[in-house]
Amino acid sequence: MDTVSGNKKVMDKWTDIISESSLFKGVEKNETAAMIKCLDVRFEKVDKGQYVLHDGDTVERIGMVIEGEVSIEQEDYWGNRHIMAYAKAGDIFGEAYACSNNKVCNVSVVAMKAGTIAYLDTYRVITVCSESCQFHNKLIRNLMYMLADRCVNMNEKITHMSKRTTRDKLLSYLSSQSNRSGSNEFDIPFNRQQLADYLSVDRSAMSSELGRMQEEGLIIYKKNHFKLL
Repeated sequence: MDTVSGNKKVMDKWTDIISESSLFKGVEKNETAAMIKCLDVRFEKVDKGQYVLHDGDTVERIGMVIEGEVSIEQEDYWGNRHIMAYAKAGDIFGEAYACSNNKVCNVSVVAMKAGTIAYLDTYRVITVCSESCQFHNKLIRNLMYMLADRCVNMNEKITHMSKRTTRDKLLSYLSSQSNRSGSNEFDIPFNRQQLADYLSVDRSAMSSELGRMQEEGLIIYKKNHFKLL
């Protein structure tokens, strides 16, 4: 792993991003810099299209996007690619593999644009150090919540993908987003291609189906904003 170290201004910027991440929720900003050292965080610059993780790699560290964005992908023997998820600045990836007994991942992580990745020592994350850092328990608790959320989200995705038709998949997904927002009007976190990848459907066919659903008075939508009727 090629690591980089930035000047104080750059490191302060990276520290702010880490401090504002879900993993560090509840950790005071002035404690984050110390915890970065405690967790042996290493930074790596990546280029657009670079593989951050390959299918079959052994995952020893938890990754966090500092700058840029990555996609988590699965590819079969014949090269057919399926995008499982996206991770942006402050998001972590590889945590389930890094924390498991079987650390071999079955996905690839690819940089969608040039950026910076932080790698946290997994053992140090899940084990309170001899210094008994005041905020370490919060970090462990946050990681547990994030692993649980990831499991819930994966189960939800399986529910959508188990539907037989593109329309049924869309209705299932949009219904869940409405329930989550508590309203029949909401924004989704995906553009068209990302939504098609998430539901594992053809983008063109999905766009046509959305158009028909709007014509039939089931939905109104513009870009990523939807209203269920």
